[in-house]
Amino acid sequence: MVCVGVVTSPTVPQRSLGSQRSRGTVVHVTDQPSPLQQARADAQRANPATARVPARLARETTADNPWPLALLSTKIDQYVAKMTPVWVEAQVVQLNRRAGMSFLTLRDLSAEISLRASMYRRDLVASEQAMGTELSDGMRVVVHGRPTFWTRSGSFQLQVDQIRLVGTGDLLARIEQLRRVLAAEGLFAPERKRPLPFLPRVVGLVCGRDAKARDDVITNARLRWPGLPFEVREVAVQGVHAVSQVGAAIAELDARPEVDVIVVARGGGSVEDLLSFSDEGLVRAAAMCRTPLVSAIGHETDRPLLDDVADYRASTPTDAARRIVPDLAEETVGLDQARSRIRTALARRVTEEQTRLDRVRERPVMTDPTVIVRDKEADLSQGRERLRRALLTTLDLAGADLRAETARLTALSPQGVLDRGYAILRKPGVGVVTSSEELKKGDLIEGVLAHGRMVAQVVGATKPSPTPSTAPAER
Repeated sequence: MVCVGVVTSPTVPQRSLGSQRSRGTVVHVTDQPSPLQQARADAQRANPATARVPARLARETTADNPWPLALLSTKIDQYVAKMTPVWVEAQVVQLNRRAGMSFLTLRDLSAEISLRASMYRRDLVASEQAMGTELSDGMRVVVHGRPTFWTRSGSFQLQVDQIRLVGTGDLLARIEQLRRVLAAEGLFAPERKRPLPFLPRVVGLVCGRDAKARDDVITNARLRWPGLPFEVREVAVQGVHAVSQVGAAIAELDARPEVDVIVVARGGGSVEDLLSFSDEGLVRAAAMCRTPLVSAIGHETDRPLLDDVADYRASTPTDAARRIVPDLAEETVGLDQARSRIRTALARRVTEEQTRLDRVRERPVMTDPTVIVRDKEADLSQGRERLRRALLTTLDLAGADLRAETARLTALSPQGVLDRGYAILRKPGVGVVTSSEELKKGDLIEGVLAHGRMVAQVVGATKPSPTPSTAPAER
């Protein structure tokens, strides 16, 4: 194994072999054991009772065969050394300039997470010249560096070689991109907006500590409705703690059943100052709020994403105060006017109904109520007489038709023929005799008379005379 050792100043950490050579640093190349081999050898020499080969992998370690701390630190260093350089966005919270190396602390924009970083002075100067301004605490930056691990102190840091300042244009572009994404998810849809209550029991107010926005909201709201109760939560409204504290305050007030509306107020500021109110985590927390939410961030020209997700956007904290409660004086005047209109309408309605009642009383029927009965009785008598006459006429016509039909039926009935002296002759096995040709001498025949029957014997029969239809055709 070949190890490269770099002789450097004790106040300047090693950066890279190439950069040190460019500065005239002497480099010695010797055949020496690797740090891992050296750590294993040191561990065996230091603890003869456990003089054995350390486990190759962490999962192979046991209570009887543990890793020495130096070996663990060496392995962490080897793992971190495999990481590639990375771009990181953060906020500078502490900057310590030194002659050769500058040290700074980077903090996450929305979480309580920080990381120490170091940067060579020449790289810091070059980055500040490119940015056109000196780096200072509170700036939002994007840094490029490689993660490093110091085995002696067991500390992890980022070795930075380039810093860029996040400009206003970049911030606005990111906000607009996030606005489009959240709008596509439906978080800004009008149907999600809830109406504000007419008169809230308690107003929840989230604002900065000792902020003018707090006085604007409370003073103007109580001028409109004296004695209005407030639940105030004073939190950080800018900086790294703003997102978590504002989100927690909204969740706390939303959990209180007596709070009917929540106002988030801040008295304006630059894009960077209002950046926390466009944080995706805070916007989603506001979207999950069940209590109607009023956003009063900044002025008319300021529009963070919280304005879009809120149920109502107030242009200023004063405007929010006018929206969350009615004006008691205006409501009193309106109530007096409504009472006067109701009284006038009621009096007019009573007068109209009295006039209608007087007109009803003046009708003849109200003077003699029996006139209606007499008129109806006369109508009933006339109707009864018309019905009787119509019924008699109908019965007479029906009787005449019945007699005529009876006469026709009697004339066509066989019994009527018999009554006129005719008889019906029947021959057993033949039926009704219609021709003399069906009889011969000595046949017994039955005669049906108008009254009774008779049996006779044929003593002779004449042939029927031919009819025109049966006579032979003349030639």
